[in-house]
Amino acid sequence: MDNLLSITTFIPAIAAAILAIFLRGEDAAAQRSAKWVALIATSLTFIVSIFILVGFDPSDTGFQFVEERQWLLGLKYKMGVDGISVLFVMLTTFIMPLTIAASWGVTKRVKEYMIAFLILETLMLGVFMALDLVLFYLFFEAGLIPMFLIIGIWGGKERIYASFKFFLYTFLGSVLMLVAMVAMFSDAGTTDIVTLLNHQFGSESFSILGIHIVGGMQTLMFIAFFASFAVKMPMWPVHTWLPDAHVQAPTAGSVVLAAILLKMGGYGFLRFSLPMFPVGAEVLTPLILWMSAIAIVYTSLVALAQEDMKKLIAYSSVAHMGYVTMGIFAANQQGIDGAIFQMVSHGFISGALFLCVGVIYDRMHTREIDAYGGLVNRMPAYALIFMLFTMANVGLPGTSGFIGEFLTLVGVFQVNTWVAAVATVGVILSAAYALWLYRRVVLGDLIKESLKSITDMTGRERAIFAPLVVMTLLLGVYPSLVTDITGPAVEALISNYDTALAEAHSANQLAAAQH
Repeated sequence: MDNLLSITTFIPAIAAAILAIFLRGEDAAAQRSAKWVALIATSLTFIVSIFILVGFDPSDTGFQFVEERQWLLGLKYKMGVDGISVLFVMLTTFIMPLTIAASWGVTKRVKEYMIAFLILETLMLGVFMALDLVLFYLFFEAGLIPMFLIIGIWGGKERIYASFKFFLYTFLGSVLMLVAMVAMFSDAGTTDIVTLLNHQFGSESFSILGIHIVGGMQTLMFIAFFASFAVKMPMWPVHTWLPDAHVQAPTAGSVVLAAILLKMGGYGFLRFSLPMFPVGAEVLTPLILWMSAIAIVYTSLVALAQEDMKKLIAYSSVAHMGYVTMGIFAANQQGIDGAIFQMVSHGFISGALFLCVGVIYDRMHTREIDAYGGLVNRMPAYALIFMLFTMANVGLPGTSGFIGEFLTLVGVFQVNTWVAAVATVGVILSAAYALWLYRRVVLGDLIKESLKSITDMTGRERAIFAPLVVMTLLLGVYPSLVTDITGPAVEALISNYDTALAEAHSANQLAAAQH
């Protein structure tokens, strides 16, 4: 089927346009119509994306379903997916209908709310499919705008502060990436990502302002891209925007932020940083591995000190992304397979945890841990679901959380045993903060008067959690669903990375000998 990627990408944007043009008024009927249009559009996007997965051939390590046409001012519109990006496309289309269904209780500016989420889905899908630098950058940056509005308009009391902090952090990181993209274009003469993947950028060391740059241009370009992707992940120490954004965002905003937007950083490392700047990656890998290990331990300790449920889960997300960056820069099969698996798994688990917070926030309008306790007495179904995702977050064998952490630690152990040892401490700390949260919110006696009339989950809420439960358990017992798709593409990535490194080293040695 031709143009399958474009159809998948732009269904939500078309639905947003329909809402913007044809829907008028703020009465109950208009609100209901906006919700149904958004739900049908996101569900249809998911159904169409299944054709991409079904038609995808994992043994082909190149890009598939490629669409290419000339665009404005000589720029190209080029889309495609490979074994690394196809799963992020599926994760996005899978999560979005659930977030719309979770937003059924929204009553403020419903039409605009749904339009923001629909536009956001189109932009996120574009990031994972774009095969042109300019197109990628447009999708990557434009995604900030709907999220900025979602936090700033429908967020909590401190929403303006949180939305501007989110925007400025992520935007400033991306300015450096834009500079690097201009340098790449001037060096390679193209913005085509497939061509750039096979282009050797200069790796001869040089000095600038008295500072010796090992790896030359590659290192500088790597740092520029790293600045953008590290903030997006987010990595320690540029993670401080994330807890504020999560706490202030509406429930659906938090779900999309944790499940999909954070994955753009990891995807960027895999698509650009490792394959295009291998020498720069090699130079900075020790630093990144230690930053990741510190992130895992530090943010886990910070999570233990939180009084707000969303903040605790937000810090746990930073810790889990630490495993991802560690696995990616281990640059071996287990590490990168584990990192991709961890990102997909974290999409289901963290999304579900934020939905769990949303369920009781809708009833009690507080996220303070101390406001709860003994919920198991009134909400047994909720207690069961919350326990499942708490255990998955800890990395209990049998859940998808275990596979990702285990593979990344195996990958890192082959590269640096000390980093792996420090990161393993994070596994123990994650059990501490997750179980501590669960005990205080769900277990114990129901003492507080305000909780005595609280009701268990509705049919709609259970229906939202059902697919997340299925995926978390299915990937936990059958991880090859993911690794069979990613494996060949990752193998090709590592092989190209090693070859490019070897070529760059021999070229540098030759240049040094001639000097």
